[in-house]
Amino acid sequence: MVRLVAAFVFGLSLAGPAVAQPKPSIILATTTSTQDSGLLEVLVPQFERQRGIDVKVIAVGTGAALRMAARGDADVVLVHAPAAERRYVDSGDLSDGRLVMHNDFVIVGPPGDPAGLRRLRAPADVMRAIAALASFVSRGDQSGTHTQELSLWAAAGLDPSAVKKREETGQGMGATLQIADQKGAYALTDRGTFLALEKRLGLVILFQGDSSLRNVYHVYAVNPTKHPKARHREARAFIDFLVSGPTQQAIAAFGRDRYGEPLFFPDAQPAPER
Repeated sequence: MVRLVAAFVFGLSLAGPAVAQPKPSIILATTTSTQDSGLLEVLVPQFERQRGIDVKVIAVGTGAALRMAARGDADVVLVHAPAAERRYVDSGDLSDGRLVMHNDFVIVGPPGDPAGLRRLRAPADVMRAIAALASFVSRGDQSGTHTQELSLWAAAGLDPSAVKKREETGQGMGATLQIADQKGAYALTDRGTFLALEKRLGLVILFQGDSSLRNVYHVYAVNPTKHPKARHREARAFIDFLVSGPTQQAIAAFGRDRYGEPLFFPDAQPAPER
């Protein structure tokens, strides 16, 4: 008996201490608005606690987030440029897409409103007035906001590269708003980011409410069929979390206590048949 116990202990010593399994993780590539607004600071820790999966957030423009997906450098993306997203779905880089939420774009500028936007009703007239009378600061980074801005110039029959007082920052929304504020210029921004930063800025909302300014967010997994290293199980867990009832309620409540209105509106629909 003693020999058996000794042999067992000796065997354990040869096996060495148990090796802890690494905690599962994902890389989330997302637009800067979800980060700058503070929404991810609320949602990501909840997901990590509930699902036991770590999340590394890389907040860039939507264009850059989609390119990360196409290279296989992310596991899941949360973005807001539906036309661009469709190209990556069609190419097989993205799968399992779900509608998550929306807010809207607004045009902000100095309180004095040198272009007279307050009296205008059509986005095309707004863009023509800015081009003729004032300065405009663009992100210029192929983000969802930049894509929306370019569509507004096109609808107004204007070539943005020919607008004399338009400049591109190549930066995120928060930095672009700060530059517009310093220059007394106009800018296009998502409402959530603007409300989150409003107290630090002298800018005010001068045009809003048109249906063309709706800003829709989708979440996708990076397709493991095309990108075998993508962590699809963990990405699907994050997608399921975002569209779940409790998370949708958290999105609906986010910002109400601090800003007097929500920064985003939940849109998730029942999961499609698999």
